[in-house]
Amino acid sequence: MATQSFTLDDLKRILLEAAGADESVDLDGDILDTDFEELSYESLAILETCGRIEREYDITLDDTVVTEAKTPRELLAVVNTQLGDVTATAA
Repeated sequence: MATQSFTLDDLKRILLEAAGADESVDLDGDILDTDFEELSYESLAILETCGRIEREYDITLDDTVVTEAKTPRELLAVVNTQLGDVTATAA
């Protein structure tokens, strides 16, 4: 079974679908270590984003992800860890 991964492009797409984008923020720039708040995404936007990720990737994210994953890099790590756990369980 192929390992599924969650990329920065996937995250940007889902963020835009869930909450749009502030015109002053360049999501195509180097945003991996930029706080979501600096990118104009508040906790409600991240909550909606996490819900979309869960539905699209058929995973369950812990509720603390919304408060603990402060940057795209941190959210990518959490999602990819969860995807790896699901893949290992299915194998």
